[in-house]
Amino acid sequence: WALYLKNVTLSLNGQYECSFATYPHGTKDATIQLIVKAEEEQHYVKEVWLNQTLEIPCLEDLTSENLSNYPLKWLVGENGRKEELVTKEPSCPAVYRNSSALYRQRVHLGLNNTLQIFPTKIMDDGKVFSCHVVYHPERVQKSSTTVRVFGK
Repeated sequence: WALYLKNVTLSLNGQYECSFATYPHGTKDATIQLIVKAEEEQHYVKEVWLNQTLEIPCLEDLTSENLSNYPLKWLVGENGRKEELVTKEPSCPAVYRNSSALYRQRVHLGLNNTLQIFPTKIMDDGKVFSCHVVYHPERVQKSSTTVRVFGK
């Protein structure tokens, strides 16, 4: 027996009980506590000097060991439009998807799955770089960082 829940929201938190009659043993029941978590996204602001190397950690509170077992991707966004920069599957090399001339040859996946951009340009100012780690098809943890570029 299974209970399938669609369009799960926080309001479905609670205790669920299944009870059914069996012959000749009588009634059987089981109880489960459902805890629904909201999608987590952390947001940061990173400041960098023009023409320097910008390094953005994927998920600041997790180590690279935790991330190495899960697929992840880096995206860049501005004005509601997002572009995929890098994808990384467990035990595979990173795949660069630098379709825009702005990031071609400037983006690299560094140690601990950090995104490295060199050199930073004035066009990077205000861009939002986000890292998505897929723990499960329905559980994705996200971290986004808005970049502020300063000239000397």
